[in-house]
Amino acid sequence: MATKRSNLLNLFLAAVAALSLGAISISANAATAEDLNADAAQSLQILYKHNPAAESLSKNAKAILVFPKVIKAGLVFGGSYGEGVLMKDGHVVDYYNSVSASWGWQAGAESYSYVVFLMSDKAVKYLKKSDGWSIGAGPNVVMVDSGMAKNLSTSTMKDDAYAFIFDQQGLMASLSIEGTKISRIKR
Repeated sequence: MATKRSNLLNLFLAAVAALSLGAISISANAATAEDLNADAAQSLQILYKHNPAAESLSKNAKAILVFPKVIKAGLVFGGSYGEGVLMKDGHVVDYYNSVSASWGWQAGAESYSYVVFLMSDKAVKYLKKSDGWSIGAGPNVVMVDSGMAKNLSTSTMKDDAYAFIFDQQGLMASLSIEGTKISRIKR
């Protein structure tokens, strides 16, 4: 009897998580391409204003992935969803989504922005050729925090990609893009 209740509870929680993620993706999917382009440009300006190292990094990047608003929510089961743009030479060249799912001790909701500077042709090629890029697999992505950003220079940049998370709002116990899948979308 207890096993049956446990299975029903797990099924119920999975359904709630799926419905929550569905609601998140529907609301995040409502932006037009023009809105997404404008939001991405504004997010980059916010990042550059608060983190000059990111702006320096952008000058050497082969391409830049910008996710201006990612929504993350969870109660045991959780996930995140956001849409973004791929920029080359200051122009939007493609559109992508960022999706993750998780389970474990978690509760809360938040939104945040993140930018991934693709520093090598290998990283750009992998993003375009793969059927979705799972962060943590493929080209090496380094998460840049404020301490690391102070020491980042063209002579220390050796990795394929550098990611900055910023503009967090809300409350969630942890924040990471590890395990996130980035896939091309049509706009």
